[in-house]
Amino acid sequence: MTEKTLSTVSTAAPSARRRFLGSAASGVVGAAAMAAPMIAVAQSPIVLKMQGAWGAKDIFNEMAEEYVKRVNEMAGGRVRIDYLVAGAVVKPFEVMDATSKGVLDACHGVPVYWYGKSKVASLFGSGPINGCDAPQTLAWIYRGGGLELYNELLKKINLDVVGYFAMPMPTQPLGWFKKPIKDAKELQGLKYRTVGLAADLFQAMGAKVTQLPGGEIIPALEKGVIDAFEFNNPTSDMRFGAQDVIKNYMMGSYHQAMEFFEIAFNKKKHDSLPKDVQAILRYAVEAASSSNWWTAMDNYSKDLQELQGKHKVNVIRTPKGVFVEQLKAWDVLAKKLSDEDPFFKKVIDSQLAWAKRVAYYMFVNEADYALGYEHVFKTKLPTA
Repeated sequence: MTEKTLSTVSTAAPSARRRFLGSAASGVVGAAAMAAPMIAVAQSPIVLKMQGAWGAKDIFNEMAEEYVKRVNEMAGGRVRIDYLVAGAVVKPFEVMDATSKGVLDACHGVPVYWYGKSKVASLFGSGPINGCDAPQTLAWIYRGGGLELYNELLKKINLDVVGYFAMPMPTQPLGWFKKPIKDAKELQGLKYRTVGLAADLFQAMGAKVTQLPGGEIIPALEKGVIDAFEFNNPTSDMRFGAQDVIKNYMMGSYHQAMEFFEIAFNKKKHDSLPKDVQAILRYAVEAASSSNWWTAMDNYSKDLQELQGKHKVNVIRTPKGVFVEQLKAWDVLAKKLSDEDPFFKKVIDSQLAWAKRVAYYMFVNEADYALGYEHVFKTKLPTA
């Protein structure tokens, strides 16, 4: 090789190296530029507008927010539920219709609030007594065919929603009365507030029933529109201020021995969401159901003691005679509605088939917890 050739190679090599490195560098930069938007630019979250059927101070709002919190945290910024209290967009009894029509994306309520569309709705919240309590009936919804029947009902009455159920509520008290009810006959002519099939039940027992959302109960009581009422639990009732206008609180009843929250989404909106987001909405219901129960046990028990101790409320166990007459009234009402509506009968029959084996198992198997309580605390529990 000549000296000239050596000189050419030595001068060309650095130039070639520079061209190669420059080309490689620009390729890296180009690749980085293409990748950067996927890493650095986050999509805006899908926002779902949900309204509850509950007044701002009701513990049910806190329970709704427990669901919302779980969805928002699990979704990792991909979806966000904005929760609104009752009346923010529509009235409490209107949240299901508003969700079906797309005025709201979602709602948090109870089926008895729209049972005017079909009395079958109340069977997914409260209904005739068959031996099952709320946890066992919630199990019917998810394992005994209840959810399929609920979806069949939605289709029948053209409600365009996807719904889930949470929080097996404890038995609701007979309610608040100016004078304790000692006999079922004393319900006759009484102006009483309740909702759903419980309204039909009390009407059959002779009461004059008015259906009102929670926030309207105390004003109606003060104005004499109603003489007595039930809502749901010691915490909600105390926050309404029931103890300030009435002092007799009767615990235990068959009119709403079980109930559940209904968490519903506009179906078109729901079905447009990615499948994993739909799964978050669905499984967060299960998580919130447990959380709601824990919240209820803590608050309901404390507030019942406060009603008795601080507010001097007369807490009474409902007499057994009232329970017996409620059962008789349920028998008549359930047969009447089953004869009028084959679908009502279909749902009732499904519940009965479930209760016959599930409730039997529980009664045969469960420990006598009342006996244990009386033994440990050396106190006699009130009886009906």
